[in-house]
Amino acid sequence: MNPSPDLESRAAPDDHHALRLWLRLLTCANLVETEIRGRLRSEFDTTLPRFDLMAQLQRAPKGMKMGELSRHMMVTNGNITGITDQLEKEGLVMRTKVASDRRSSLIKLTTQGRKTFARMARAHEAWVKELLSGLPESSRNALFQTLGELKLQVVASRAQAR
Repeated sequence: MNPSPDLESRAAPDDHHALRLWLRLLTCANLVETEIRGRLRSEFDTTLPRFDLMAQLQRAPKGMKMGELSRHMMVTNGNITGITDQLEKEGLVMRTKVASDRRSSLIKLTTQGRKTFARMARAHEAWVKELLSGLPESSRNALFQTLGELKLQVVASRAQAR
């Protein structure tokens, strides 16, 4: 059986190595993300954006405003509002008006939301471990180190461009 085409298959053997590396990074990230999305859907009947929003709230027990969630998740306020509306209907999050700014609300996980997220987070961690378990520990450590170096290099390059 031939695997379906992916981003990396767009590169030609004579393309610059940096381009092929970039496409391989994207392909790997997309493959892992697609697997995680599918498992969240089948095992928890939820989506990755819902999981991500709940993860942000788990890290902020006092709650977050919509704008903060939007910035942390790098999506529009409209996306945050739609996801929050769904989670609120399911009893997983609650909105509390901010006394100092009546237009703003703090979004927090409910007790049910914290319990639900804890189950999802344990499963998510196990899935990621499983997906990466085929790589020897030395390869995982080297990849982590190398990607850290790449991250620093890109951040420095962006700072120089400004």
